[in-house]
Amino acid sequence: MTLTVYTIEMAYAHMRQLQELANRSRAHQPSAARKAATARAPRTGKKR
Repeated sequence: MTLTVYTIEMAYAHMRQLQELANRSRAHQPSAARKAATARAPRTGKKR
């Protein structure tokens, strides 16, 4: 059995990779952020 020590540095590096990938995919779809912003209109229903 092999025990891999998972350090904070490894977790941080993985988090940075995921963040860069998310930023790259978002950069290729400039209209996606606008569509999401308009689709999520705040619901202002009457309070009961």
